[in-house]
Amino acid sequence: MELRFDFGTRLGKIKPMHGVGQPPLCGLSDELFHYLKEAGIPFSRLHDVGGPFGGNMFVDIHNVFRDFDADVEDEASYDFGFTDILIEALYKNGVEPIYRLGETIENYHNVRAYRIFPPRDPMKWAKICEHIILHYNHGWANGFHYGIKYWEIWNEPENGIDDSQNQMWHGTPEQFYELYDVSASYLKNRFGDEIRVGGYASCGFRYVVSNPRAFGVDADGSDDSDYSNERSKNFLDFFEGFFAYIKEHNSPLDFFSWHTYLSTENALIAYKYLERRLSELGYGDVELHLNEWNNVCEDRGDPTVATDISVRERGTGTAAAKALAMMCAMQGTKNELLCFYDAGIGISRYRGMFDPKTREPEPLYYAFAAFNELYKIGTEAKCEGACQEIYALAASDGKKMAAVIANPSAEDKEIFTNLSPELSAFAVDNTKQLSRVEADNSHFVIPAGSILLFTTE
Repeated sequence: MELRFDFGTRLGKIKPMHGVGQPPLCGLSDELFHYLKEAGIPFSRLHDVGGPFGGNMFVDIHNVFRDFDADVEDEASYDFGFTDILIEALYKNGVEPIYRLGETIENYHNVRAYRIFPPRDPMKWAKICEHIILHYNHGWANGFHYGIKYWEIWNEPENGIDDSQNQMWHGTPEQFYELYDVSASYLKNRFGDEIRVGGYASCGFRYVVSNPRAFGVDADGSDDSDYSNERSKNFLDFFEGFFAYIKEHNSPLDFFSWHTYLSTENALIAYKYLERRLSELGYGDVELHLNEWNNVCEDRGDPTVATDISVRERGTGTAAAKALAMMCAMQGTKNELLCFYDAGIGISRYRGMFDPKTREPEPLYYAFAAFNELYKIGTEAKCEGACQEIYALAASDGKKMAAVIANPSAEDKEIFTNLSPELSAFAVDNTKQLSRVEADNSHFVIPAGSILLFTTE
């Protein structure tokens, strides 16, 4: 395979594809946040922070405004203490929060649901959100002037087809559409362009992957039954209903957020459908955020056995290469930012950036650090020859140059390039942590499940 890099042809900005979800909190300690700073992580989306029910401390509306009958104008009605500590620690380490206005997922809602019901007074809920924004952006209630930009209304309200399945919303779609309309309209009227309001953190478009050509995407699909079931179809039905509602009500939508746990190839199929459908609906210019993704989780087998991909690949160079492949691929789309789910500490298949025992970075973490080398340079440079098995991206500012190559496949790949021998090479694999390596930059073999970074020093 031949990869050609033209550092003199610059294509646009390198976008923040290396954001994360919740940060690596250790109880209330930010002792690991320095890793976010060192990898240049630009965003942390504050959803599911601190465990079930947001640890009963962080971010969630129920944690910040504990008694819905309390006076919305009274500072004493709010409990900002723990979330203040969290957000201050993020800014201290150069990470901008994306504040999800809503609740943490309730995985055991089938035993009892607590906080995922529609607010009984949507306007009061909107005013609570207003005062959270006032606290963090305008200094209200002994607050701050951070200027947090992105405020996301709820998360995955279409998570299940009814209350027996839905871990995020025990109400009707129409009740959510109303909540979004009331809240987004009120907040935009109150703050204008000072903030960007959006949502709804869609579960995604994997139903399209079951038969892409039926949805106008020229690609081979997948026969995975999870993609073609009624729950996946409901994701599309909810999407259509949401946009019909906000169009009729002229509801503001500064950004549309969506999620995927598909492979890079299948995520691109879902994206192509989303891009086209938004254009058809009259929202082709809306800002897109893929703010929850993890492409090691596509095969969701039994997480207790080693045959499950998300268990088997944790802590490997393959997980790192898959992650970098997604970042490189989505750089070429209209998505303005990505947030990996997530950077928390724990054994969950959705983690993987840090070893839950040693709390040291796993190879996956270094994929984000490698991407950051391009992000720091700032401008994408032309790269030709990459394919589904090899992903590549380059950056140049006229003086500094960098290129990354990811091989998420199961086979070593022979690569020919025109890269200058003056560029230094660094590798990420099962044992190398963005480590300096000797390489013939014009002709080399990139091992299966590994990353190479070439850069001026």
